[in-house]
Amino acid sequence: WQISPNGGSQPQWRRDGKELFYIAADHRLMAVAVKSGAMFEAAAPTVLFETRTPAFFMRSDYSASADGQRFVVNTRVREGTSSQIVVLTKWTAALRQ
Repeated sequence: WQISPNGGSQPQWRRDGKELFYIAADHRLMAVAVKSGAMFEAAAPTVLFETRTPAFFMRSDYSASADGQRFVVNTRVREGTSSQIVVLTKWTAALRQ
């Protein structure tokens, strides 16, 4: 069954199998509600949000929570900008002060 009318990549099932997520060619994270059983049915894709992931990349740049309500997305920094990663250690001690 074709799920996406214009292709896509990085498909992932919601843990309960009721939804399929993928990255569309225009970098949007899409969701498709599905029903399985005697007959397979797929709803029209809906846009969840825009990402800065490469659309056609072999590894997965996102992960969905079990209920499909929250996502962690690996984004790309635009060329010419800088990024910073801050690692906070012993943060519980700082809370007690």
